[in-house]
Formats: sequence, structure tokens, C-alpha cells
Amino acid sequence: MKSAKNILDPNPDPLQTAVLVLDTSNTLSFAAAVDPMRAANRLAGRQLFNWTFVTATGVPATLTSGIPVPGIALSRLDFCDLLLVIAGFDLERHATPALRASLRRIAASGATVVGIDGGPWLLAEAGLLDGHSATTHWEDLDRFATMFPAITVLRNRFHIDGPRLTCGGALPAIDMMLHLIAARYGQALSTRVAGAFIHDHSPDPARSQTRTGPSPNHNALTARATALMEQNLDTPLPIPTLAKHCGTSSRSLETQFQTRLKTTPQAHYLHLRLTEALRLVTDTTLPLMDVALATGFASQSSFARAFRTTHRTSARKLRKRT
Repeated sequence: MKSAKNILDPNPDPLQTAVLVLDTSNTLSFAAAVDPMRAANRLAGRQLFNWTFVTATGVPATLTSGIPVPGIALSRLDFCDLLLVIAGFDLERHATPALRASLRRIAASGATVVGIDGGPWLLAEAGLLDGHSATTHWEDLDRFATMFPAITVLRNRFHIDGPRLTCGGALPAIDMMLHLIAARYGQALSTRVAGAFIHDHSPDPARSQTRTGPSPNHNALTARATALMEQNLDTPLPIPTLAKHCGTSSRSLETQFQTRLKTTPQAHYLHLRLTEALRLVTDTTLPLMDVALATGFASQSSFARAFRTTHRTSARKLRKRT
């Protein structure tokens, strides 16, 4: 096995890049990986990234938007400095023995391997993240940690661990690519690329993923409390415990939620739990009792009542329609 070159070291040389695209990859994740490279080439006035599209078998991969992406078969890829693995849905179906073997072969050649969106799952299936720290999309984090105990799973937007880079979705992928451009080709170029996309925050890998996205109404306290709520949907924290973790009192927390979000911490917490319940009902095949437990309800009856009140239909009926 060759030692991987550190592609994050300053180096003016172009990176030979392969972009592996799987069926049902998210279109935005695909663009987030490729377009920063295109912009870097244009703004630098030379080829910093030379990329080739690759698919699992040589058959064009179809993105979630229906756009086909043609590419050579992964088995025909001989060499690259950087392999970007982009996946979205149907991850177990994509993780074939042939794909896993090809990923291991390319990693053994010394390439830096990057998992984007569902890509970290495929790297994990190939054993390429064992002994490493990694992240993936927040929808899969808990199952990811259960399935791959040899990996230290983080909630970061993106994470770099030697020659293994992982990120949680489309916008973190832009952050990660900007970080790569800055490290290798300089902050000035990365800033110009960010400006081309009107991207106005620093790409910080340690930022945690959130389920609900940013809200202009949050302040530091309500944002911190919401992040803790999102991390404890299955075992809801009592509000006094939540306030203590945030370094404040229950009364102050109540006041800030009323002022900033026009609701109580309890109602906000319940909303987060039932939003996640809706996702699990519509996007997974988990038994409804497991959905109830995963969102902090001790009984099926209490879950059913809360779900119906919020979503105007029962979880059972909704699942039959999807």
C-alpha cells in the first residue's frame, strides 16, 4: 500500500481527480463537489483540478433530478490523486463486493478518498474508515455509528482525518472543497471561489450539523439549546437539565424562546421530535413503535396522539399512502 500524499499541503501542482457518482445521488451534492473545482480553475486561469467522471459499472448514473452523468467504469480507473465518492439513497444496494474492492484498490494506491453525502457509508462498507473519525449526513448518523463501531462518528459538517475526508451533505461539501482549495492553493483563491457562489461564512469543519437549518430568529442560547434537543430526540432532556447544559436558568431559557421564537422550549422540543417522526414515517420502513421510541415517546398511544395532532393524519395512514 502506497502512502497517501497530503493533498492539503501547499502545492501548485494540479490534482488528478476522479468523481464517482452513484445512482440517486443528490444533484446539489454533485454540483457542490464539482463546481468549486470548475470555479477554481477559471479564477486561477489554469487547471488546478483535472477530473474524470466515474460510475459503478460504466452505465450513466442518474441523479435525483433525472440528469444522467456518464462516466467510465470504476474498475477501469487506474490512478487518481483524489477520489470523490458521491452517493445519496439506496446505499446498501450500491455497496456491492465489486465496488468495495475497487474503493480499497484505489485507496491502496495512495489516493485521498472523500465521501460526500451518502459517500461515507460506502467508504465504511469498504473498511476504509476503520480506525478513523468520520461524519455523514445527519439522517444516517445514529445508524452509521451502530453499523460501524470501528469508526469514531462525529456530528461535524465535514471532517478530515489524514487521507480520508467525509462530509454530511451538499452545503458541507462546498465548505470542504473551499477548505481544500485554501489549504492547497491559498486562502486568496478560496475566498474568490466562495465569492463566486456568494458563500459568506468560513468553512469550519467543527461546526455541527443541524436538522432544521439556521434561523434568523435564533440567538446563541436558543441555537445551543436547539442543537442539544436535536442530539437527544430519543431521550428528551428535562428543560432544567437543558438550561443547565446551556449555562443558564430555566426561566431565562423560557424567556429567550418566547422572545426569539415565539414559543416555549417544551413546544419547540416537541416540534423537533414530531418533525423527525414524520421523516422516519415517510422515508424509512422502521416499525411505528421504533419510530415512537426514536423520537422520545414511551408508548405507541402517546406517539399516535401527538403525531395526529401535529400532522393532521395518523402515522399508519400516512405510511400506507407513501
